[in-house]
Amino acid sequence: MYKIEPHLHTNHVSKCAWLPADALAGLYHAAGYHAVAVTDHYNMDTWDYLGIDPKDPADVMPRFLDGFHRMQEAAARFGLTVYLGAELRFYENDNDYLLYGFDPALLAHPHEIMSMGAVAFSDLIRGTDAVLIQAHPFRAGCIPLAPCFLDGIEIYNASPRHLHHGHNDRALALAASQGPAFIRTAGSDCHRTEDVGRSGICSAKLPADSAAFAAMLRTGDFSCMLPDA
Repeated sequence: MYKIEPHLHTNHVSKCAWLPADALAGLYHAAGYHAVAVTDHYNMDTWDYLGIDPKDPADVMPRFLDGFHRMQEAAARFGLTVYLGAELRFYENDNDYLLYGFDPALLAHPHEIMSMGAVAFSDLIRGTDAVLIQAHPFRAGCIPLAPCFLDGIEIYNASPRHLHHGHNDRALALAASQGPAFIRTAGSDCHRTEDVGRSGICSAKLPADSAAFAAMLRTGDFSCMLPDA
């Protein structure tokens, strides 16, 4: 089985992340993982951290993709596969959404994207290959979005700083109520060394690229790495 980390942040882009790509690649290789998805934060903290005006998209995507590209370069030395993801936060609230399988051009205008909110964004990507997953939907300060606007939710977020008030049990119950087609993911939500390899997903096949990874999520042909599994 192949071990995949779907929820990881680099300090090249995400203000709250502590680790650079070189360190992450070595740590995940040592932990026995075969692939990681870089889901750097796409929110106002990121634009402030990078010194970017979200209303001026001139250099947004090259800067936002820096962590992903650095991870690709670092991971190549260990034979790790790297997928492109993003963790979006809209202006409307503090919810976070994991996005996979998207064309980077989709996110080239941050102010417009963050202004539209999750429901309008869901409508925007409907019919594309993109997959929208609400991260830690029951964490303090978050509000579960109506499942009809999502492809799935993160049923287990292993961040050690949020385990006691993340209510992963409630996320699992919500996903179960939606039937088997509703995607369920688990992730380490890696920001620091102690977060590496705390969770993830396992698959009998290793997706070759970001598009194939999103397609695999849609098929449900994987299992979540849960603490009691």
